[in-house]
Amino acid sequence: MSSSTALATVGGTRTDARNDVMAVNAAEEQYVTFTVGSEEYGVNILSVREIRGWTPESRLPNLPDYVRGVINLRGIIIPIFDLRARFGGGATSVTKRHVVVVIQVGERTRGILVDAISDILAIGHDAIKPPPDVDGGMVDAEYLSGLYTADDRMVTLLSVEKLFSVENSELDSATKALPALERAS
Repeated sequence: MSSSTALATVGGTRTDARNDVMAVNAAEEQYVTFTVGSEEYGVNILSVREIRGWTPESRLPNLPDYVRGVINLRGIIIPIFDLRARFGGGATSVTKRHVVVVIQVGERTRGILVDAISDILAIGHDAIKPPPDVDGGMVDAEYLSGLYTADDRMVTLLSVEKLFSVENSELDSATKALPALERAS
């Protein structure tokens, strides 16, 4: 019997088991989690294109401190964001253990430098708590989509659209200038 024809009887009413599974799955999403320092962050798995080991970047002039440069990913030039620097923790001293999470943000591809991949979590929508309302700018909640707690860990869920929204126009101009820089050298 295929999953599309699996039927069950619930309370005297026949239901399609596949629809039940889809309803349960619609109530949760999967997140790729990673660490930066002692903190654990997560991004929706649907935005993650791949996870790759660290490769040296090419620096471009006039990029913000939290943008390490660009890499060539199979013919696509993508900027690499240093998430530690982006959140005010200073530049990452890169080792072979660091990884780049390649993320699709709309039609753009971005990479974020993180310390290590932690896990893939299936998180129900009702288990996500809203970001804290902290005055005085101590927490820049605009990049957060929520918080997830389980056992003794807390995962800060990031909104990749908001995280990269400010930089998109500046970075697109810089990466478009890259072929011109390569031809000049």
